[in-house]
Amino acid sequence: MSPIRREEIIGDCRLILGDCLEVLPLLGGGIDAVVTDPPYGLGKRMQGGTWGAKDEFSGFLQWDLEARQEWIDAILGLKVPTIIWGANYFDVPPARCWLLWNKINSVPTMADAEMAWTNFDKPAKRFDAPVGRVDFGHPTSKPLPLIQWCLSFVPSARLVLDPFFGSGTTAVACAKAGKAFVGTEINETYFDAACERIRKAYDQPDMFITPERPPDPKQEALL
Repeated sequence: MSPIRREEIIGDCRLILGDCLEVLPLLGGGIDAVVTDPPYGLGKRMQGGTWGAKDEFSGFLQWDLEARQEWIDAILGLKVPTIIWGANYFDVPPARCWLLWNKINSVPTMADAEMAWTNFDKPAKRFDAPVGRVDFGHPTSKPLPLIQWCLSFVPSARLVLDPFFGSGTTAVACAKAGKAFVGTEINETYFDAACERIRKAYDQPDMFITPERPPDPKQEALL
């Protein structure tokens, strides 16, 4: 049985439903960067335990209790520019450039900040942004501006991987930046929600991204 349970191609995004550890060996080369946010294993400690009480997030605690070092080892084995949110909960190499998300509207039951490990030889950096609402069916979705900021650290990356794409935030950020994306998600409910969100993102292209245009025949005639 194939580890790829479903696959959707939306614009320049390749979305795969399946276990990342089983799917990653099938992706081959060409990946230029990783930007990802795996489960941290916090379970009931997440948001003071409030998520587990909500019916729409049933099953959330079950997957969030799992935090496997194998995930991180597989990602690091790709040896590409990498950003891993929540890497302070895993065994990662020493890093010079940790990224800090300062949650400017955090409440006492939430963390004031979150950290991402990188393999960049740069000073540590901070991004000030509020915690977003749960608009896309995933309780731990990162704000889109935060992930767009992450992509600014890999400007030359053409194909970005997220092995835990959840509600599709990294894919949407890539679409808006004119980058290709490939990712895996193991939960079918989140997968479906991400597909819908990414389709909408392509239906409303970023006004600041200038698409390539075919040559003007009149200009060519002047050459």
